[in-house]
Amino acid sequence: METTALVIDDLREQYTQQMALVRQTYDRTGDGTAAIRRRSSVVDRLLIELWRRAFGADASAKASVLALGGYGRKDLFPFSDIDVLFAFADDDAEKNARPAVRAIIQAMWDIGLRASPATRTVKECNRFDPDNLEFTLSTFDHRFLAGNFPLYQKLHNETFPGLVLSEWNQIAQKLGEVARARHAKYGNTIFHLEPNLKECPGGLRDFNLAPWFALLFHLKENKEWPKQRSGAASNDRASALGWQSAHGDAEAAFDFLSAARCFLHFRHGRDDNTLDWQSQDEAAANSIGLETRGTADPAYWMRTYYRHARTIYRRAVLLMEHLPAPVSFYKQFRKRRSPIQGTDFSLDQGRIDISPTAQFSDTDGLLRIFAIISHHGYTLTQAAEDRITDALPVLAIHIPEGPYLWNALREVLLGPHAAHALRTMHALGVLEMLIPEFHGIDALVIRDSYHRYTVDEHTFLTIDNVHGLRQPSRDYEQRLAQLLPEIDRLDLFLLALLLHDTGKARRTGEHTSQSVELADAFLARLDFDSEERESILKLIRLHLEMSNALRRDIFDLENVRGFSDKIGSPQLLKMLTLMTYADIKAVNPDALTPWKAENIWQFYMATANYMDRSVDEIRYRAAIDPTLLNRIRSMVPPTQYDALKQFLEGLPQRYLQTRLPEQIRHHFQMALNLDQDPVQLDLRPNRQLFDLTVITRDRTRLFADVAGALAAWGMNIVKAGAYSNESGVIVDSFHFTDIFHTLELNPSEKDRFLANLHDVVAQKVSVAQLLEARSHLNHPANLKVEVATRLEFDSESSTHSTLLQVVAQDVPGLLRQIALTLSTHQCDIKVALIDTEGETAIDVFYLTKQEAKLPPPAQQSLAADLTTALTAMRATSA
Repeated sequence: METTALVIDDLREQYTQQMALVRQTYDRTGDGTAAIRRRSSVVDRLLIELWRRAFGADASAKASVLALGGYGRKDLFPFSDIDVLFAFADDDAEKNARPAVRAIIQAMWDIGLRASPATRTVKECNRFDPDNLEFTLSTFDHRFLAGNFPLYQKLHNETFPGLVLSEWNQIAQKLGEVARARHAKYGNTIFHLEPNLKECPGGLRDFNLAPWFALLFHLKENKEWPKQRSGAASNDRASALGWQSAHGDAEAAFDFLSAARCFLHFRHGRDDNTLDWQSQDEAAANSIGLETRGTADPAYWMRTYYRHARTIYRRAVLLMEHLPAPVSFYKQFRKRRSPIQGTDFSLDQGRIDISPTAQFSDTDGLLRIFAIISHHGYTLTQAAEDRITDALPVLAIHIPEGPYLWNALREVLLGPHAAHALRTMHALGVLEMLIPEFHGIDALVIRDSYHRYTVDEHTFLTIDNVHGLRQPSRDYEQRLAQLLPEIDRLDLFLLALLLHDTGKARRTGEHTSQSVELADAFLARLDFDSEERESILKLIRLHLEMSNALRRDIFDLENVRGFSDKIGSPQLLKMLTLMTYADIKAVNPDALTPWKAENIWQFYMATANYMDRSVDEIRYRAAIDPTLLNRIRSMVPPTQYDALKQFLEGLPQRYLQTRLPEQIRHHFQMALNLDQDPVQLDLRPNRQLFDLTVITRDRTRLFADVAGALAAWGMNIVKAGAYSNESGVIVDSFHFTDIFHTLELNPSEKDRFLANLHDVVAQKVSVAQLLEARSHLNHPANLKVEVATRLEFDSESSTHSTLLQVVAQDVPGLLRQIALTLSTHQCDIKVALIDTEGETAIDVFYLTKQEAKLPPPAQQSLAADLTTALTAMRATSA
């Protein structure tokens, strides 16, 4: 058969007009599911007409065209590829039809359709390629479009089901492997700042697992395709096979994701499924996927997304546990289940199911099941979860109160898998039934680049982090784990963790006080005595105090004294230390750095020592405490004893207690070389960071110059400290990340980097010129969150300095600009504590002016100039 290029001008115009109508209808109704169905119908008509024009009236052609994959399901998103299969009876039929097929494919592209064609003979369709699972899965969703219908029937009734049945185990196992690998790629979590609606856990690929699993098990039992399958939508197919979610929650999730994905396609004009920050704002402004039209808050819109993603992901994980199975899953289950005494539940290989005849009349057996899950890590079957959800209205009539409720909840909290059990209770609505105060933080989004998780998931992670200390893996975890057995009432501590952020639901005022109010109402229903009640409420009320204190000099006696006065007891201090560790670690995967964890422990020790009346002096005095001097003396020759004492005298305790004696000795040896070279530098890699130590004699703008040089090289300073002894020797430390991997990818650059820093410190190179030369490299990426600049002065917390806290947008050169302004005002930096949370810089400086605290007029003048400088800098960066 010879076929020239098809005339398709009319079809191109028709497709353009029809897609404009699809877009108009979607913009008017917001119905993404209807939009993808309508596009599928539009493409159906085009392909049928192309087939007619290519093959004409040739009834002898032993070829057919089938819709596959998303197109086969009629889930054809606005810019998705068109998956089609050109099937042929044999090799001769393929050879004869090849020109016509080529013309059809070319015409599809000319019309504006992204063709994704496959060509197979019937014999080739009967082969399974383990490396091309996508093609086999696409045949699960096939529809006849045009051509030889008996050929299609052969494929539908014999070839496709025969292939699946013959390779059932391998296909099932491969399907599970691919899904798990995709989940692992995205960290096995639905919580991403900019999720991919198709690929991420809880996305559309996970939704499609249900009808695929349904088909696999249906074929296994019936040896044929389901009758309802032809031309059905994925929701209808899953429902017909008994795999639809009991309350339509998965289907509602599909409708939301469909609307959101259509929005992204239309917005970008291509198959782009990443829900970036700006898209979230725009989707919320248009209430995409929501039942109400108008404008929605972006945090509320993302809250809706996470709820739907959670539903789909949870269902996908449960369904994957069915695969692979050598025989019918339910037959195995009946043979091997063992009853759980005193309940209507039974256990089989770590999965808990419920008897079909079970009647829920109270919560006794149900709460026992969750305690068992907490202690052993078991999971519920999908059938058990659906039955529990159906029974909630009955169970709500018999909600336990007082000591009975507390005893049941206590058993859940104390188990090593408590977070897993609580997540299950939360997903099924049981947790909110027992603790209505928890409902307000369900999927609640704190929308910034620092908080990775929703508030409810953050709460579960916090509890998980505490239980994780039972098996510590890192050095700092081993130290903190020592406190866990010293907690007198671990049950009360875990209950405080469960309730500590419930106040965030109100979004008004300081959330700790709101959380205390909600917790107090719940504790009243538990009939706690006043002592138990107050210990929980005080822990919730103070749960941010340690984090706030860590932003000050943790070895400043006034900081320690103020924190200790608020806490009051060693027992509360231990709980608050573990709570701070668990809380920070649960914010995002990178929030708790080893440096922060070490600071938590050091501040705990400093406060514990103060409570025991054994706090060290702020500045080191060898005459008062010669222990450190004697320890380091053993590492140096006797001729250096006097020089060592002079080096240590007056150094802050913060410096001495955060470094090993070997490190202090090394810094001392560097200081001895100042007569040969007035600038001593030491650069060392430390996990994902680099540690830079600068030792030199004091001069103005030293801290600002080093910070500027690092910024000029594209380094991101995450921590910094400035120290000096009584002899005027400066020991400054900078912890930074190499954003562009300059030092990692170009080892030779390390020498040039250090030489450049040396010249800057020695004032041989102008920092301003260096910054200007590299300014084109340091433009920040698009900022996701606008951070307002805030300045706070505090002359009460320290006996010797005025504290200045700067909260500002983290942009390159920020630290240098702050230090320059301080130098202009003749402020001496005694200690600098630099921290970064997401895109927010939180820097604290201990300042003096002429060895005294800053008076109010000096504070006002400094604040005005600093605000002006940071505003100008921010405008330049933008």
